[in-house]
Amino acid sequence: MRAPLSWLREYVDLPASETGRDVAARLIAAGLEVETVEQTASGLKGPLVVGKVLAIEELTGFKKPIRYCQVDVADANGTGEPQNIICGATNFAVGDKVVVVLPGAVLPGGFEISARKTYGHVSEGMICSERELGMGEDHDGIMVLPPEIEVGTDAIELLELVDEVLDIAVTPDRGYCLSMRGLARETATAYGVPLRDPALLDVPAPNAHGYPVKVADPLGCDRFTARTVSGLRPGAASPIWLRRRLQKAGMRPISLAVDVTNYVMLELGQPLHAYDRHRVEGPIGVRRARSGEKLTTLDGVQRVLDAEDLVITDSRGPIGLAGVMGGADTEIADAGGEAQGTTDVVIEAAHFDDVSVARTARRHKLSSEASRRFERGVDPEAAAAAAQRTVDLLVLLAGGTAEPGVTEIRTPSGPRTIRMTADHPDKVAGVPYGRETVVRRLQQVGCDVYGNVAPSAFEGGERPADAPEELTVTVPSWRPDLTDPNDLAEEVIRLEGYENLPSTLPRPLPGRGLTDRQRLHRRVGRALAGAGYTEALSYPFVGEAVFDQLGLEAGDARRRTVQLVNPLSDEEPGLRTTLLPGLLAALRRNDGRGSHDLALFETGLVFLPTGTETVAERLPVTGRPTDAQVAALDHALPEQPRHVAVVLAGAREQAGWWGKGRPADWADAVEAARTVAAEAGVELSVENARYAPWHPGRCAALYVLLDGERVLAGHAGELHPRAVKALGVPQRTCAMELDLDLVERASRGAVRAPHVSTFPVATQDVALVVDSSVPAAEVERALRAGAGELLESVRLFDVFTGEQLGEGRKSLAYALRFRAPDRTLKAEEATAARDAAVAEAVERTGAVLRGA
Repeated sequence: MRAPLSWLREYVDLPASETGRDVAARLIAAGLEVETVEQTASGLKGPLVVGKVLAIEELTGFKKPIRYCQVDVADANGTGEPQNIICGATNFAVGDKVVVVLPGAVLPGGFEISARKTYGHVSEGMICSERELGMGEDHDGIMVLPPEIEVGTDAIELLELVDEVLDIAVTPDRGYCLSMRGLARETATAYGVPLRDPALLDVPAPNAHGYPVKVADPLGCDRFTARTVSGLRPGAASPIWLRRRLQKAGMRPISLAVDVTNYVMLELGQPLHAYDRHRVEGPIGVRRARSGEKLTTLDGVQRVLDAEDLVITDSRGPIGLAGVMGGADTEIADAGGEAQGTTDVVIEAAHFDDVSVARTARRHKLSSEASRRFERGVDPEAAAAAAQRTVDLLVLLAGGTAEPGVTEIRTPSGPRTIRMTADHPDKVAGVPYGRETVVRRLQQVGCDVYGNVAPSAFEGGERPADAPEELTVTVPSWRPDLTDPNDLAEEVIRLEGYENLPSTLPRPLPGRGLTDRQRLHRRVGRALAGAGYTEALSYPFVGEAVFDQLGLEAGDARRRTVQLVNPLSDEEPGLRTTLLPGLLAALRRNDGRGSHDLALFETGLVFLPTGTETVAERLPVTGRPTDAQVAALDHALPEQPRHVAVVLAGAREQAGWWGKGRPADWADAVEAARTVAAEAGVELSVENARYAPWHPGRCAALYVLLDGERVLAGHAGELHPRAVKALGVPQRTCAMELDLDLVERASRGAVRAPHVSTFPVATQDVALVVDSSVPAAEVERALRAGAGELLESVRLFDVFTGEQLGEGRKSLAYALRFRAPDRTLKAEEATAARDAAVAEAVERTGAVLRGA
């Protein structure tokens, strides 16, 4: 919401010295998010005046139209003589009033104006467009002013060019701040001054003579006010002050009737719609759409309606999407167009269900100023005042006549009340505010507050001295977000100032600290960061499209997702079952921005539905839930294991004077998994596998030993070329994903430091020839099993293939390190252990000792 400070001052008596930044600081302290304070026409310096075009000479011989104009600026130039000005625009004529900037002035952006010779003539200033004045982006032609404005008038003051505009990010619970009325209320409260409420208008009572309206869905529309204004001047234009306020608020002036409805919406927060009365046939109705009905909205798009859409109708069918956008069939006609402009209008001021409007706007991907307000909650009691304000402005500015008929349809509803003890905000904040402060702050919000002693505080007619007083709070109609005592406590706390809350550190019980799961999570993050990976946090939302890009089969369990009832995006309605989509999206985004050598990691939860989840119970907030209720909530949740994943692309080692670099490959992804497992004290076993989205020949299955059984914990390797192309990531991108919780369960507790022996090590190298299909990890396991307790470590240091080995054969060379904890090994002992290891490998894998 953009709020001009000059407009805000109409409703609040701010000190003259207060700047936009001062007001922003007060509003921020009250809990609003003021993003920027914009200085309009920054750097503007006069003279800037209204001039009248006296004569125009068309200059020829140039590639574009050039006009030499004589403009009367009265005494603004100090001589009273006309100014001679060169101009390339053609949308003005002799007799028009225009904005003239004279030599010595400075336009926004530091553009200095001086007399200069151009196109064979001396140009003594410039005739301005809206963009040159910083009023908007319209640069198609010169700004032509109404004829009644006096020549020589200061245009800076006339056009209200110099102002400050507060740009406020309105959160969903503060819908009332999407209006000058709501922001003025917050400003008045922040400064402790009275508010001049623009909604306090004399509104005539409804009668039987208004435009006929039929509401078939009172739950979707509980208020509908209709007023009629006739006899509008077709050529009536919006006055400058109205156009300027719309422009400062970020809206484009269109026509008088439309501008007035937009102005009142910004002023009071009530969206309105004006229909051309001659284009509406029969009564106006409100109902749900019939599936398949069509409507062409004001943006010129024909939309197929859904049965849940709330629509405005006449006798022909839908003429508007309720609370979102009107239809083209009843659009206000500009003067000079069809029927020479609209002369009679029907004004609609209604209150629609917020959920219905939000779903319709998302369904049709059609967000509008009206839908933004209805989604966040509009004051239902403001409809009649907004309609009256619109009528008054149309009568004043277009010479119309307000017809006496007033239509008002209301669904009966009483005021909302909340009961709260007077000391409840004190307990929430830990600050003793006191009853008077609580009542005063709630009244400033707009609540009516009545107090009495809580009946439960005493028995037998005797009242204890410290009995808490119970307040009955009637919530104002413009605050639908206030529903329980905690909401009221929040209002008191924010108005008293969050900065006044004491900072109190929690006192943990002795012996408490991080859990084993939390410690492992942190160790893994530090280890991967130390290995050169950068952490990337992504949103946990996915859609079916990314599963198709990953190449997952139709029955893949990862396609079964938890669906969100109200997703942020219709394209990603589910919760992730794998970390790869978010990481690969981050990789693609960074690669597209010039970072080609990437190594990213993420640790986070995935959400795996089991099909046995129950419907969650909505628990009250009045007390602590029981153990059974907490257990029932847990049973309603899907499984949420913590995973860790990495993705790599580009160079893993950079080239330089120190030597050649190398690209990242599948082995780096496997090594990342080993790094994670090492932090948990777990040994991974690696086998070749086929698993999407990895390349079938470069995919490793990662196993851990859990309760004596090998359990699949994840996969690593190079992505399949089809997945790489579909995802738009670099070629030969590699990835790894591991179930971190499973790795933790497989760990043997805290990682213990190795024993450092004082005895020397004995190293024996062996080269074994095996079939190409035999994994090196399987050979390594056989060597470990055969070598016995003297073996300290095994390291594969060479892989060789060649004609001398034969087709389908490879040679694996291992370095075996032997050491005894209590003595120096003899050569015979080391050799015997090596021979035992080789024998076990021969028996298990069919290996042959190379050179034997």
